[in-house]
Amino acid sequence: MRFRTGSSAVLIVALAALATGCGGAGSDTGATKPPAGDSATKDSGSGSGSGSGGAVVDKGGSDTVFRTEERFRQALPDPASMAGWTPRSANAEIEEAPEPAANCGPDADWYCARIARGEANFEAVGEEAQFDLTAFADRSAAQDACRKEKTWSAKYTEAQVPPVPGVDSHAYYRNAGGLDGLNLFMCTGTVVAQVLLEGEGSSLDPATAHSLAQLFASRIHKAAGAR
Repeated sequence: MRFRTGSSAVLIVALAALATGCGGAGSDTGATKPPAGDSATKDSGSGSGSGSGGAVVDKGGSDTVFRTEERFRQALPDPASMAGWTPRSANAEIEEAPEPAANCGPDADWYCARIARGEANFEAVGEEAQFDLTAFADRSAAQDACRKEKTWSAKYTEAQVPPVPGVDSHAYYRNAGGLDGLNLFMCTGTVVAQVLLEGEGSSLDPATAHSLAQLFASRIHKAAGAR
């Protein structure tokens, strides 16, 4: 996971309400962690590439702008939706002075024009799951961020995770600091979402990533439609 560096101030709020629910988004069920399997063969170094560079397919999504603490509460998974996982932390960062998209360069920093970011973290059976949601001011800026991220991630080995319905998604394996990681990105509407599975010696089962990504996508879409 790459974090943006820069001088823009952020307002950081702890999403304590995630411990009891996410309000208008509702609480999804059935996200129990599947058994870790041996079906995936991972390559923690650079491989043939994910094949996911180039154009981003816009599969719809809402033009709702995610810029409030409540919107992030609604979108991020909560303990009620994460049966079998232990919650660790959750927060949101609201940019007080976001960068105009016109100021962003063509390459690495796909976070550049973000207006807010939120995350929720869980763990189970020695594996950590992190949900990240990065919000942009409009669909165009989000699509630009998706293109940059896909170009950056293409040097890593593709993870064979089935497509997530209703979003443009791709996944890849990455190893750093002795930890294995499976990164799954989803682009929809004005946001870019990430599900990161990480663990020392973890099997990083693609079925787990797919299940959690479907849960996340559902909550994002519900949050976008909430009043």
